[in-house]
Amino acid sequence: MLAERVKNISASTTLGLNAKAKELAAKGIDVVNLAAGEPDFDTPENIKKAAIDAIKSGFTKYTAVAGIPELREAIAGKLKAENGLDYRPEQIVVSCGGKQSLYNAFQAICNPGDEVIVPKPYWVTYSEQIKLCGARPVFVETGEKENFRLFASKVEKAITGRTRVILINSPNNPTGAVYDRDELRKIARIAVENNVFVISDEIYEHLVYEGEHVSIASFGDEIKERAIVSNGASKSYSMTGWRIGWAAGPLEIMKGIGNFQSHTTSNPASMCQKAYLAALAGPQDSVRTMVKEFRKRRDFIVKRLNEIEGISCTKPQGAFYVFPNVSATFSDKMKNSMDFSMQLLEKAKVVVVPGLDFGGEGHVRISYACSMECIEKGMDRIEEFLRSAKR
Repeated sequence: MLAERVKNISASTTLGLNAKAKELAAKGIDVVNLAAGEPDFDTPENIKKAAIDAIKSGFTKYTAVAGIPELREAIAGKLKAENGLDYRPEQIVVSCGGKQSLYNAFQAICNPGDEVIVPKPYWVTYSEQIKLCGARPVFVETGEKENFRLFASKVEKAITGRTRVILINSPNNPTGAVYDRDELRKIARIAVENNVFVISDEIYEHLVYEGEHVSIASFGDEIKERAIVSNGASKSYSMTGWRIGWAAGPLEIMKGIGNFQSHTTSNPASMCQKAYLAALAGPQDSVRTMVKEFRKRRDFIVKRLNEIEGISCTKPQGAFYVFPNVSATFSDKMKNSMDFSMQLLEKAKVVVVPGLDFGGEGHVRISYACSMECIEKGMDRIEEFLRSAKR
């Protein structure tokens, strides 16, 4: 009964496991959830107040499809100040979350039969959104020994006559990799020389602990005219439930995206736009506080994981995930990362996401976007789970 495009799409294991964890917790079961892809910090008060004020003032109606003018101007100001990018407000479309911004971009520029180069491991949604366009993801391996950083030489080898887009995600989900400036510059040159687009998902840009975040669109006008930068409110300002994302790019493409959005969701929620405007215009102390705490948690969790027999873990440079290698723990009774994750949930009541879903079999994704108490308890339970599995 379902259309083929829907039949071929896989459900999000991350969201499914997160839902399972909440279901068990609702039953009074002590579950340690290390799967969530959202900060555990509350949305800052000035942001919440802006939304409340908007509601009280009656700002609850439709807005322009691409977002209110003052928000698009603020995003343009942010791009210039933080990323060295000059965009006019009409080159920016605000949407209902980062997922929609990416989906809009793929729909706007990909045709059936096109190829999209995707660094692997990858966020699970990328491949499904690409397939919904009738396009094909072409995966490029990144190496654990190189901290999962992307190299231009591998991208160049993956280019074919069908390549339409190179996808960039730095800092990366699930690995936390932050791509090197020189490699990004080389990838930009490859995109220009081969006349292909770049979609750059920069949602974790403020969550960098070593190195620097660099937008690939900042390497000159030629790449900027072939790049779509996607970002949003969810990670930097702990606004996951507010559903505000945005994209910036060439005027013709952004007009097309605006038209596409006008027939899908129309504008994002009016009061949420006001809230994000307050986030951009207000103090940034909350972002710095969050980054400082995440760095502390990252250092702790990497150390603990590397002390557990059978697990090795590289230190991520950004985001709030680790992607440890657990393949040395596999056996006849626990053959892959899905087995590892399901048995860990069943026997130790700890939720992690199997690396299989990210194209990283042998690994699991663990989020440290939770309290230190939660992390400590999770590490203790994982260690005991593996110790018991050997008996």
